[in-house]
Amino acid sequence: MLFNSMEFIAGFLPVVLLGFILLAGSGRQRYAAIWLTLTSLLFYGWWNPAYVPLLIGSMLCNYLIGGALVRRPSRALLILGVTANIALLGYYKYTGFLFGTLDQAFDLGWTVGDIILPLAISFFTFQQIAYLVDAHDGQVNENDFVSYCLFISFFPQLIAGPITHHKEMLSQFKDYDTFAPRLDNISLGLTVFLLGLFKKVIIADPLGAQASPVFAIAADGTVPALYDAWFGALSYTLQIYFDFSAYSDMAIGLALLFGVRLPINFNSPFKAHNVIDYWSRWHMTLTRFLTAYIYNPIVMRITRSRMAAGKPLPRRGKMSLGTFVILVAYPTVLTMFISGVWHGAGWQFVVFGLLHGFYLVVAHGFRAWKVRRGLPLDSDKHLYHCAAVLLTFLCVVVAMVFFRAESVQAALAILTGMVGLSELSTKFDKSDYLTLALLLAFVWLMPNVQQWMAHFRTALDAKPQESWLLRWLPAASWRPTPVIGVAIGMLGFFALGVAFSVAPTEFLYFQF
Repeated sequence: MLFNSMEFIAGFLPVVLLGFILLAGSGRQRYAAIWLTLTSLLFYGWWNPAYVPLLIGSMLCNYLIGGALVRRPSRALLILGVTANIALLGYYKYTGFLFGTLDQAFDLGWTVGDIILPLAISFFTFQQIAYLVDAHDGQVNENDFVSYCLFISFFPQLIAGPITHHKEMLSQFKDYDTFAPRLDNISLGLTVFLLGLFKKVIIADPLGAQASPVFAIAADGTVPALYDAWFGALSYTLQIYFDFSAYSDMAIGLALLFGVRLPINFNSPFKAHNVIDYWSRWHMTLTRFLTAYIYNPIVMRITRSRMAAGKPLPRRGKMSLGTFVILVAYPTVLTMFISGVWHGAGWQFVVFGLLHGFYLVVAHGFRAWKVRRGLPLDSDKHLYHCAAVLLTFLCVVVAMVFFRAESVQAALAILTGMVGLSELSTKFDKSDYLTLALLLAFVWLMPNVQQWMAHFRTALDAKPQESWLLRWLPAASWRPTPVIGVAIGMLGFFALGVAFSVAPTEFLYFQF
């Protein structure tokens, strides 16, 4: 069931919200949590009922292991639990790719039947691994089964994130003051949901229709023309930007209907002035997970090993090249390699991860060089900042080509066309590029939905940031003026009309 489908908007959501209001509004939060858990399982099973037992079994096993770790930490049990989660994810997501690669390399004649990837397995696997690690480390304070199941299966964030943390979710389910129907939350939630729906059906989906033919040509082995290649790469980059932004808004809006605050997962990443900044804005909860549970443990292990060997720890501005490679470059590349593999089973995703790992190493190296020279990390010069933002965006576009392409060869065909090495030529269409230019101007100059709403001191988990537009607006509670109310209503009705008149398309992150 898709957020942008008629059955969800006109059928599932009103029924679930009404049941929640009746239960939580009468003070029966426990039953409200059970209601949301059961309806979330129904939401998941709408895609394929056969995989509901898999989700339930995964939650039950991890809950039991987590409870045992809370009562008595055991490194062996933790390793067993984490390994089981990774094995489950590996079987469904990577078996076909692994056997296909081995068969292609060694002509073994191996065949594997079609293995359907369970929806959201990458997301709920990471959430449960984090829960087990924290349970072992003594950071889990409660172990209620209903709350745990709702934490994993809560339908607004189940399919494509954000990857929530137990501390930020379980406490909300126990707080009767927040986990309850409130008119201001419902008003704000519907507003954010409709704005996300508009971005999905009015902006992201048409961009996808423009990008697909170019990538289809590349998949067939043809190098697209210069203009076509750039148009396809830019269209897809903006498509996934608005598509993921739309899902993040819609998830936050839906959760607010039930009084639940989800963490911000998308914060205008194309405004980033380097790739370090980019990953602090794009899929922020994935970055948080990778940093806390992969990157930091690797760095800590290396640091302890160096201390045990009697080697000096690096000081600010005094890091040697060898130390930089061991303590920064190696953990960064390995972490981003895992990020690439997490996104999909294919060599193009490996290249995507390694490419971003290279970007991050260069950014960290440049930052270390500036510290060594006593230079400021960020320049206050406007022209320098604009150039940094543009360079970062171009790096992201190149990586996105691998992210979208059917294979590494198809991605290289697109990139070949982008550097003008195509034998084909097409007519330059100014209108197409004008649309892309307007969208980029909107992305770079306008505040995002979270920034706009946070300006009004709302329940959104975001901080207002400086913007040329928001500076002129007085901070206040979320009480939209008639003009804003009518404008949002018109956008919402327009988006609903389009959504109900066409077949709904999946969000791009559903495939991960």
